[in-house]
Amino acid sequence: MISSTGSRLRVLRPHPKPSTAFTAVDDDSPSGHHRKRRGPSDLSKEVDIEALIAISVGFPVDSLTEEEIEANAVSTIGGTEQANYIIVRNHILARWRSNVAVWLTKDHVLESIRAEHKNLVNSAYNFLLHHGYINFGVAPAIKDVKTKVFDETPKGSVIVIGAGLSGLVAARQLIFLGFKVVVLEGRARPGGRVRTRKLSSKDGGVVGAADLGGSVLTGINGNPLGVLVRQLGIPLHKVRDICPLYLPNGRVVNSDVDSKVEVSFNKLLDRVCKLRQGIMEEIRNVDISLGTALEAFRCVYKVAEEPLERMLLDWHLANLEYANATLMSNLSMAFWDQDDPYEMGGDHCFIPGGNERLVRALAEDLPIFYGCPVESVRYGSDGVIVYAAGQEYKSDMVLCTVPLGVLKRGLVEFVPELPKRKKDAIERLGFGLLNKVAILFPYDFWGGEIDTFGHLTEDPNMRGEFFLFYSYSAVAGGPLLVALVAGEAALKFERTSPVESVGRVLEILKGIFSPKGIAVPDPIEAVCTRWGEDCFSYGSYSYVAIGASGDDYDILAENVADRVFFAGEATNRQYPATMHGAFLSGMREAAHIMRVARGRSAALAAKVNTMYHASNDVDPLFENPDLAFGSFSILYDPQSTDMESNALLRVAVKSEMTDFDPIYLYGLIHRKQAIELNNLEKDVKRIEMLTTNFQVRLVGRNSLCSAAESLISRIKSGKLA
Repeated sequence: MISSTGSRLRVLRPHPKPSTAFTAVDDDSPSGHHRKRRGPSDLSKEVDIEALIAISVGFPVDSLTEEEIEANAVSTIGGTEQANYIIVRNHILARWRSNVAVWLTKDHVLESIRAEHKNLVNSAYNFLLHHGYINFGVAPAIKDVKTKVFDETPKGSVIVIGAGLSGLVAARQLIFLGFKVVVLEGRARPGGRVRTRKLSSKDGGVVGAADLGGSVLTGINGNPLGVLVRQLGIPLHKVRDICPLYLPNGRVVNSDVDSKVEVSFNKLLDRVCKLRQGIMEEIRNVDISLGTALEAFRCVYKVAEEPLERMLLDWHLANLEYANATLMSNLSMAFWDQDDPYEMGGDHCFIPGGNERLVRALAEDLPIFYGCPVESVRYGSDGVIVYAAGQEYKSDMVLCTVPLGVLKRGLVEFVPELPKRKKDAIERLGFGLLNKVAILFPYDFWGGEIDTFGHLTEDPNMRGEFFLFYSYSAVAGGPLLVALVAGEAALKFERTSPVESVGRVLEILKGIFSPKGIAVPDPIEAVCTRWGEDCFSYGSYSYVAIGASGDDYDILAENVADRVFFAGEATNRQYPATMHGAFLSGMREAAHIMRVARGRSAALAAKVNTMYHASNDVDPLFENPDLAFGSFSILYDPQSTDMESNALLRVAVKSEMTDFDPIYLYGLIHRKQAIELNNLEKDVKRIEMLTTNFQVRLVGRNSLCSAAESLISRIKSGKLA
């Protein structure tokens, strides 16, 4: 049930520098592309094209994103290194986007980048890979590589709450990054607010697939969902711009009057924008509704005073209420459109067969437990415990992707409570409502040359009642119409019986088509949504309410105690209320969880390293051991040559996940046992003999027994002598 806004990543903007990252040599690459020698003009053109592709994905043209800065993508912000990094990053991104069905390796990238920039390739490639900008999705080649263990990442466990788009993509990425993952979903299906319902006749002769929730891909350029569609080989259907509007009496609205009112409506919005620019400081303290501001300007400039013009203006207001899933009186005048600068470009498209095709592909092979609504999340320094459907699940971290409507109701208990800052943001942000009526007819009576048409109403309070119809005939597999209910009408709709609602839709359709001599047949099957009553969403998607701002999306995205993380469209400041916004938030949090897990692993290793090395008076004695092999070092008792005499053993334990010095463990063994260990070839076999055959327990320096301490004293005396 996700609407039509978009956005990009927040950025810092230092000045760009010239770059020389590309190579211009002939080469027959292993990837099968013969690259000709390129001159300066060719390189410049290629760099510009790749920059445009990066912009479409959400990257700035001459600066780093905050994610890249946090990931230390370059050693210094600004300067030549950053400029070259951006060129390399854009090249990698564009190269994978040119063929999203294959796994792009570093070696393939290095074919076209100068050798001296190998470090930049490593940095940019790792960033794009870990943050889900390349090599993601459901293509067989991608899935094949992602099933292999990603051994560069410290392992941990994550519970993902919710199997919507954000939860599904986060789970897939976390598994690839080396985490153990379990997904808990309250519903009996994946997808969350993305749901496709098949309608059919009793004999199965007429079938149609209706998207009852998220439906339109709002801007295909750079859209990660567009990547999934390409990987699945699904042909997209562009939503055509033609949208005739019909009066209550069935007549088509005069195009001149339609254009005049649309221009006036846009001017009203422009005037509101200019007003808030002039009084922004005051607005931050005393916000008003967008509806109030627009009505004030409408009266001042005497816009839409004629009945027909007023109906047309109300239709545009209903369309705005649809885009924001709420009444104009609820929208913040100051920040209602804060995400507009980031809107994705390109066509708006339908997916033939419905968005469930994407959901099924993303959910495939994931460990999802359905019918498990989460009741409580308890977190602390030692991990997380989640209670769901009478079961207890333990993990290192949890990713909560439940809709904002569920958080507002407080249906998931957090112990300790969420910080006041986050609770206040949850309260300030709005979570609105959009409903639909999907009707399957025996045949297409409205004509297949259009994808949308609108209907005007005389009652301003019901302007959102079935104000817009989507024709799904070209993509549903059958003659299907979907009528939208927005604004105040969407609220009243949930208190109206489905029979009455469908009857009202048929009444409107007959009013439009009967005067043309076109009979409206009885429907085969109809479905009415009730997203406001859905106990797993309590609404459709988020909006910026009066008193809220874009900052609240960021606050909602903040993790708590590095244990509880949050994803979903309402955590994405740049792409809220969209399916791709939910998708990108899942990728974002997977990278965030990985970064936190690595930091925790490094901190733990440093703590252990310090603990074992603090006040250690033994290690200097091992600078010249009596016997050394593999990770083992031996010091004999200087006062005895008996094979049964004690010897001090030190074993170096090196973590492959950190760059810290080895951790040393110690044990007391006999001299002859040391010789037996030396006769073995591998440390693994030596450890097995030590612990199993000799039953020796390795300990830290401060845990050595009194016999070992006496031996150390004799060794020290012998060394001094």
